[in-house]
Amino acid sequence: MNILAIAVDTLRADHVSCYGYKYKTTPFLDEYATRGVRFENFYAPGIPTQPSFTTFYTGVHPITHQIVAHGGKVALDRKIPVFTEILQKAGYLTCAIDNLWKMKPWFTRGYEFYIDPSARREYGQTVDCDTQNSRAIPWLREHKRERFFLFVHYWDPHTPYIPPERYRGLFYQGKPFEPNNHSMDDFYKRAYGPAWAKSWFTRYVPDGHITNADFVKALYDEEIRYVDEGIKKLIGTLKEEGIEKETLVIIFSDHGESLTEHGIFFDHHGLYENNIHVPLIMVGPNVPRGRTIKQLVQHTDLAPTILEAAQVRIPESMEGKSLWPLISGEKNEPIYDKLITEESTRMCKWAMLKDNYKFILARESDYYHFPPRELYDLNSDPEEKNNLAEEKPSLARQYEEELEDWIEQRIRRLNRKLDPLKEQGASMPYWLGWIHPRKYW
Repeated sequence: MNILAIAVDTLRADHVSCYGYKYKTTPFLDEYATRGVRFENFYAPGIPTQPSFTTFYTGVHPITHQIVAHGGKVALDRKIPVFTEILQKAGYLTCAIDNLWKMKPWFTRGYEFYIDPSARREYGQTVDCDTQNSRAIPWLREHKRERFFLFVHYWDPHTPYIPPERYRGLFYQGKPFEPNNHSMDDFYKRAYGPAWAKSWFTRYVPDGHITNADFVKALYDEEIRYVDEGIKKLIGTLKEEGIEKETLVIIFSDHGESLTEHGIFFDHHGLYENNIHVPLIMVGPNVPRGRTIKQLVQHTDLAPTILEAAQVRIPESMEGKSLWPLISGEKNEPIYDKLITEESTRMCKWAMLKDNYKFILARESDYYHFPPRELYDLNSDPEEKNNLAEEKPSLARQYEEELEDWIEQRIRRLNRKLDPLKEQGASMPYWLGWIHPRKYW
């Protein structure tokens, strides 16, 4: 069996139309999901990019691999196995179309081919899906007779949102600079607001001063529509080359995006649903058609799932669960009673998701002065607008104690002394300075 893993960076589940979004952002993925399995409740146990992809490769939680922050100083222990090295030793030809190597060296582990189409760009996140496909599709055609694992990382929904001209106006018909619209006022109070106005916003307004947040949200949606077309072309190559029926395709995202929710503009920090709830779709051999799985699953589960698909032994050190019993219908009971997630980049927080409640616990104060404890009923309040921590103090205390107990047990089991969030702290607490006004785009 071949395996094609496709990561769409910064893709939140609720902006994918087969996950219920009001706009048709993903017509291809909507149809493609009916050919296989769609996971309704797939979550990131660590955000943003570096913690999430480290979890993907290792199959262990961030508290275990210790990469809890983006741009942190901790390196991945070489003793922790990554599934690509295991596949390579099992005879798989391995290739990544990606640029994560620029961030951390361990993202190259286990790859015979590592192709970076963004190498000539100063800002790697601006590489588009057509450029990625210009390397991925020829590689597929050349190596179609070999048993391969191919990882393709698309960046298109990530900032800056610059969809091709042909997609403009699909999801927004108004003007970007309506004088009476004040939905972007708070954005320009952030240090990065003027910086972005001087850079990529000038593509749409001469002075860069966009007033309507819905215009920017539409750009994000148009990027999703663009990458949906890119995925269609890539997967179409499998059919053209006659290897579609022998290739398992896994499509997922590392994290989502905040599009003004909670006052967070166009970035991925905060352990809210828009950032940690992401899509997961699987199609291929032994995957039933048209199945939707509602159980809670997470990025730790992808490595063991891939290894089982390849009929390779899963290391005992991997903490994730293979999803094949759920995919096949062999098991229908939940594999997790709760999910624990963290962020230690812009904010320094833990969260626990259990019984349709989410509890968020801060280790440090944050830029927004959010409360140190947040409790949300995701059934009645899916947008997480009503913090119940003070209204339901006993429930909040119960969740906090359970979360702290989980952290303490993990630390003790790992023979460590400190919570890594307390030990490392937020890697980019003054994150506004990371975007330079220089014109990257």
